[in-house]
Amino acid sequence: MDAIVTAGGIPQPNDPLYTYAQGNSKALLDIAGKPMIQWVLDALSEARNVDNVIVIGLTAKSGLTCKKPLYYLSNQGRMLSNIVAGVNKVLELNELAEYVLIVSSDIPALRSEHVDWLVETCMQTQDDIYYGVCPRDVMETRFPNSRRTYTKLKDMQICGADINVSHVRMATEHLDMWEQLIGNRKSPLRQAATIGFGTLFMLLTGNLTLADAVERITKRIGITGRPIVWEHAEPCMDVDKPHQLELLREDMSARVEAESAARLEEAGESAPKPVRRTRKPAVKKDEAKPRARTGAKKEPGRVKSVKKPAAQAETPPVEVETPVRVKSVKKPAAKTPKSKPTPKEKSVARPKKKTSAAD
Repeated sequence: MDAIVTAGGIPQPNDPLYTYAQGNSKALLDIAGKPMIQWVLDALSEARNVDNVIVIGLTAKSGLTCKKPLYYLSNQGRMLSNIVAGVNKVLELNELAEYVLIVSSDIPALRSEHVDWLVETCMQTQDDIYYGVCPRDVMETRFPNSRRTYTKLKDMQICGADINVSHVRMATEHLDMWEQLIGNRKSPLRQAATIGFGTLFMLLTGNLTLADAVERITKRIGITGRPIVWEHAEPCMDVDKPHQLELLREDMSARVEAESAARLEEAGESAPKPVRRTRKPAVKKDEAKPRARTGAKKEPGRVKSVKKPAAQAETPPVEVETPVRVKSVKKPAAKTPKSKPTPKEKSVARPKKKTSAAD
């Protein structure tokens, strides 16, 4: 079975993802080191039941890779027009093709086993269309913070899957009805109104079951259909809002780390551990002092200072000679012995004694 991957959407200024895309295709948003659509292509590459892959809305310049033959078609402007163009390409590659996979580019958590399970489950019958749904408890168990929009039915609350199977003739029949249903895919009430007032009334009053919804839709369009209830949330977890983008970035990064660890374990290797430097035993203070050299002459005025080695140093300590500054001491002038004065000098040297008025 061939797969059609829709990747033509470019977020506009009113789109919550506009600032993230920066004018590029939403499919090329980075998730865990890859364009979002590349994760989808990886899942299709490993799926046994996929033959060819047609990407609509991008070109080979995007640098995408796929193990299956990969073809590109330009964006046709509307989702239904893109699907029709993809089906025509499938028939060009294989005119005997009956069914196609229609896959959105914004479900990066998709795995190859999900793709194979869907194809094998759908091919048990020969209906015109197979539409997948995910129960709320399944979604919130796997992605508790996804904040998806749910349709409240009588028997369960569901959100739509983003990978489905359709007969090729659906690309040429009932296009007007498909256009309305696809255009209102984000609004369960509008879809119900498109099908008929009775369906809308049953939905609003909480009396519409999943089986009732399928019967009313297929009868209204004039086709046969079968709901596919997923037990896995990944095929239904798309990226429409910033918090969903960040959620899947974190989830896919964890998946990459887990797969890397698993590969190392299979190879008999353990995950690399951080390198720790071994510490040398602490050197005792007595051992740190260098022994005195015998026969060594010390230069006057210079004292050798020994630099103690650090505890973790790998090289022996280096002796550095640093000159010691010696303060110069000013010697007092030598005192000369005083000679005894002569009688004449005595008379001259001695001052005359002052006489007071009383004398």
